Amino acid sequence: MGGTVHQRSVVRVGASLIVASLALTACGSRSGDDSGGSSGGSTKTAKIGVIAPLSGDLSALGLGIQHSVELAVKQANDSNAIPGWKLEVVPKDDEAKTEPGKNAATALAGDKDVIGVVGTLNTSVSQQVQPVLAPKNIVQVSPANTGPGLTQGAKWQTEPKRPYATYFRTCTTDAVQGPFAARYLYETAKITKVATIHDKKAYGQGLVGTFTEEFKKLGGQVVAQQTINPDDSNYQAVISAIKPAAPQAVYYGGEYPNAGPLSQQMKAGGLNIPLMGGDGIFDPKYISLAGKTANGDLATSVGAPVDTLASAKKFIADYNAAGYKDPYAAYGGYSYDAANAIINALKVSLKDASDVESARKATVDALQQVSFDGVTGKVAFDQYGDTTSRVLTVYKVDGGKWATVLSKELPKT
Repeated sequence: MGGTVHQRSVVRVGASLIVASLALTACGSRSGDDSGGSSGGSTKTAKIGVIAPLSGDLSALGLGIQHSVELAVKQANDSNAIPGWKLEVVPKDDEAKTEPGKNAATALAGDKDVIGVVGTLNTSVSQQVQPVLAPKNIVQVSPANTGPGLTQGAKWQTEPKRPYATYFRTCTTDAVQGPFAARYLYETAKITKVATIHDKKAYGQGLVGTFTEEFKKLGGQVVAQQTINPDDSNYQAVISAIKPAAPQAVYYGGEYPNAGPLSQQMKAGGLNIPLMGGDGIFDPKYISLAGKTANGDLATSVGAPVDTLASAKKFIADYNAAGYKDPYAAYGGYSYDAANAIINALKVSLKDASDVESARKATVDALQQVSFDGVTGKVAFDQYGDTTSRVLTVYKVDGGKWATVLSKELPKT
């Protein structure tokens, strides 16, 4: 997610398969025991960490990330993708919070067998994770961070400069997602007056910032600007403050745990206009929280809807066949691509390596050169570590489900 959480094309997958995945705790603590027993002398072990919310409000997204990485790693091991090496997944729960995220990164960075990390979900968590992994040359590939500063620095709008050569992402950023939403509302939906609300976190604030700039540039008016706190549950004060300005829509920066109830309370309070947000609200849970009055609400998300892509058919079938008890959710395709980007780099860096630590720098260099056709489209990275793919989609709640309105590839700027 841009700031804190991001959702991608959510696919409604039959999650009712009987095979339950390993308990998270077992997964997390087991890796230590396994590598010793199963190395079998000649086979060396390299570990890929996952840092994501595996518990709490956003765990639906985090578990989809974890299992998609596990699927990619299982397939690599089954096909002996890296002769002489066995890959292992080490999941760590960041609870969608900065301190647990930093602790997870510290634990992974202290393991000499960790070669890369897939994660995080939240931009704010990555801000803490990046500086821990970078000094150890451990690559990090996020399937969900959309905050532009992670790859292009604090002055990304005027003086882009890559802060960490170890950081990459398979999703596009708020630098394009916010303006994309603004153009949709102004040009397609013909809405000229908007109120904005964000949750004061990196993702929400960044999204509203890039949206506002573009909406004004197009000729639209931002008639009210409000914030909430992430732990708020009653939004009456904010709704009362916005109502007199008579906006035609609310643009919200944040995630579904707040956005759903906000939409429900807006409509109940007589502010009967659509709420639009970014990938942070694009999840079925948003609709269940927002209730029946959610129809007409909008979200943008990165990429095309996974379930419509021919390139994703095998991934979806394989994921279902593996029997994970959680759906791959919004970021599954991006997580599978992130893991495979690391695996493709390891085919180069581990080929003649005697141990993991000595291969880390070569892994960073190899990842920069990676290029393959993934689940979500072409997987390759530019000079900042950003994905070269810039596909975005607008979704609308229709009959209690997210329906695709518009999907397009944005031109390179």
